[in-house]
Amino acid sequence: MKIDAVVMREIQMPLAHPFVTSFGATTMRRMLLLGIEAEGLRAWGECVAGEHPYFSDEMIDTAWTVTETELLPRVVGQVLERGSEVPALLEQVRGHRMAKAAVENAVWDLEAQVRGVPLAKLLGGTRERIACGVSIGMQPTMEEQLAKVETEVAAGYQRIKLKCRPGWDTAMFEAVRKRFPDIVLSCDANSAYRLDDAAHIATWDEFKLLMIEQPLWYDDFYFHAVLQRQIKTAICLDESIRNRRDADAALSLGGGRIVNIKVGRVGGFTEAIAVHDVAQRHGVPVWCGGMLESGIGRAHNIALSSLPNFSLPGDVSASARYWAEDIIDPEVTVGGTGEIVVPTYAGRGFGVRVDRVEALTVRRARVVAALRA
Repeated sequence: MKIDAVVMREIQMPLAHPFVTSFGATTMRRMLLLGIEAEGLRAWGECVAGEHPYFSDEMIDTAWTVTETELLPRVVGQVLERGSEVPALLEQVRGHRMAKAAVENAVWDLEAQVRGVPLAKLLGGTRERIACGVSIGMQPTMEEQLAKVETEVAAGYQRIKLKCRPGWDTAMFEAVRKRFPDIVLSCDANSAYRLDDAAHIATWDEFKLLMIEQPLWYDDFYFHAVLQRQIKTAICLDESIRNRRDADAALSLGGGRIVNIKVGRVGGFTEAIAVHDVAQRHGVPVWCGGMLESGIGRAHNIALSSLPNFSLPGDVSASARYWAEDIIDPEVTVGGTGEIVVPTYAGRGFGVRVDRVEALTVRRARVVAALRA
């Protein structure tokens, strides 16, 4: 597969509803999309870096710069056989995992098209359907929070995740659990608490949560292990798992009993598969987290979620939950049983609406082989 050129685009998509976490409210997503041109085909990647360096130290503007000046010059013009060859090409560049993931995942997408196999199968997926949960941002009032949960339960989602922070936790969990005593419920703190809050967090055991996601520092798993020994509810690690070594160290320490794998956070499909395998070796289940992706990133998450150890419902929900109009055709839908059917078509399984992408594009750049040093 000779990579002839890559077109970079920034698109701006308004969310159907504001999404509020401990980081703040998001109403518009700026996204970096990559369109690879090779073998007469076009493959796509999406960088999930946010508008600000809050979830991680990456943001769309740093991702744009490093992708254009450092990553793509190492890939464009190369003849590759597999998407898994990309990490070695980008190894000299430290960090910037979300930017690297966009490049690598697009090449995996291309490989699946060239080989004529579904992306899920190429990654090693075995599931025909994936179980879906949903992440609910913090609502303005308790009544609106309960109404939002009711809407998603009625839609069939198999797990409800509640965003929380100090001052919006115990009373909210109590209200939700009282209204919905039997649903699978979890929470996500996005690093909003400290070890001094251990006694407070331990009171959440009464709510029978599936997990508490990344309650402490974003770059820690040692103190998460200390906290895990003080509470009954399983801790799920998210931000602190950057690669397979982090996963192995954290699980060996007992830093958590569940791992959230976000393909952008770990740097691409190759490392995501490796983290999956490490967790499986430890007997720890994983699930796929979301980053307010467009349909391109969502399609990649569906493919990844088909691997065997993705045994818990992920955040790969329907397009319509986030976007009035997505950029893929068909849009991602969730059945009444809270599942998504894994596509069996060659490639990612969802077409890209190029006209829609063009309408949303606010800047672009084209990197071609002739520009390689």
